[in-house]
Amino acid sequence: MNEEPLVYLRKPELADRQALLDAFARSQDLHRPWTFPPDDIDVYISQAYRYLVIHRESQAIVGSFNISQIVRRWFHSAYLGYEAFTPHQGKGYMSKGMALLLEEAFVKLNLHRLEANIQPGNTASITLVSKAGFNKEGYSPKYLRIGGKEWMDHERWAIINDKWSDSFDD
Repeated sequence: MNEEPLVYLRKPELADRQALLDAFARSQDLHRPWTFPPDDIDVYISQAYRYLVIHRESQAIVGSFNISQIVRRWFHSAYLGYEAFTPHQGKGYMSKGMALLLEEAFVKLNLHRLEANIQPGNTASITLVSKAGFNKEGYSPKYLRIGGKEWMDHERWAIINDKWSDSFDD
């Protein structure tokens, strides 16, 4: 018997605006110093490959993923960003969401590679990607300017789609 998954992914809508603003506001202690809320929630919502992680029973937004900077032709790769929201962290929802996101990235979008760049002290994020099958590939000093404030070192984690096919139409 197939059980309904605890979470599902869906694209954000303008109707999610206030719920997302509230989620970022209550998650400040969780997110800092790793990330900051978006400067413009409407741009955040309108990102082409932004996915909300929704708890099936409560319909709460428990987290978000974003696939960005998709490069086709010789790469078929992209970057992955994400955040969990308080009080839903540490309950396995993002891990379940990550499995769905990888299916989206590797099956529907036919990406060959997905890369996540993570600050070394962010153990929750490192745990999430390592459990999902990402491998640590390297270390990038002063890689990303977090919140437009300070250049921070990052570890580079990536996962390869072993079933990639070049028959996909771009």
